[in-house]
Amino acid sequence: MERRKTKKIKVGNIYIGGDAKITVQSMLNRPASDIEGSVRQAVELEKAGCEIIRAAVPDMQAVKLIEKLKESLSVPVVADIHFDYRLALECVAAGVDKIRINPGNIGSKERVKAVADACKAAGVPIRIGVNSGSLEKELLAEYGSPTPEALVESAMRHAAMLEECDFDDIVISIKSSNVPMMVRAYELACERCDYPLHLGVTEAGTHNMALVKSAAGIGSLLLHGIGDTIRVSMTADPVLEVKAANDILKAVGLKTDCPDIVSCPTCGRTKIDLIALASEVEQRLAGCKKPIKVAVMGCAVNGPGEAREADIGIAGGDGCALIFKKGEIICKVPETEAVDRLMKEIIYKAERSAFY
Repeated sequence: MERRKTKKIKVGNIYIGGDAKITVQSMLNRPASDIEGSVRQAVELEKAGCEIIRAAVPDMQAVKLIEKLKESLSVPVVADIHFDYRLALECVAAGVDKIRINPGNIGSKERVKAVADACKAAGVPIRIGVNSGSLEKELLAEYGSPTPEALVESAMRHAAMLEECDFDDIVISIKSSNVPMMVRAYELACERCDYPLHLGVTEAGTHNMALVKSAAGIGSLLLHGIGDTIRVSMTADPVLEVKAANDILKAVGLKTDCPDIVSCPTCGRTKIDLIALASEVEQRLAGCKKPIKVAVMGCAVNGPGEAREADIGIAGGDGCALIFKKGEIICKVPETEAVDRLMKEIIYKAERSAFY
């Protein structure tokens, strides 16, 4: 797929937009006053593969959290601020890498200019975040409801305020819990600007529904070349958000530095515990950074042929399993030894760069 061309913006030690890879974000959900717990959670997120970490800054005391995060992480830190422009100024002074704030919500033009000037001097970009649940009253009156058109108009008005201050290091997000509305809003935004887009379905729910909504919304946009950075929002441990976001990138072909595991849904021909085997293979390959395609198939009759595109795989028999490579059977082992033998073959081939 051809990605939409967007402005390339530096955020700490990485880039968003342009030819930069699509980055994965998440947000801390510990109380901002719990600095130790928030830092611990941030470190866990970075270990899980989160590439940008956002923290709420509700008051001046929370600025200390930004300082501690900068000391503890190697990934960029974003300060999420509402209403009080002084918090933005203090976070910039504390070394934050990006500010999330809506200029229209912080008061006078002088305040907007103060934030824009501080960010410009420090090389700190600003993300405008429009949400269907907090659309301005005048736009609700004009459009009648939070329509995609109203959401985009809100984002463009916020961006114009920064542009009037000679500031254009801008990232835009336009989120809704309604997937069709979110998708359409981002499509319309592409027609109005070339700023990088931060994709997400807001208030998406607990793990399972959030994963489905985000895969549908974020995934469909990515498949059409739209999007420069993503966050999967969940009412759950944010580490799960990171895993889900990376899985979406993998599913649409935008993340290839990891295994691609394919497995069949099983049927009446299956005579081994394929669900347990597939789960174990996935778990053992969780830390692998190689683009290997591994198949876990339930039927020894059709498995190797159906998964001939896989680099290596397992096909179940009656209490046994066939190990195959590129559709060709290389050995037969007892079911209890199947995963160990598969991993041995993967390691053996990886050491000899047979797949890469």
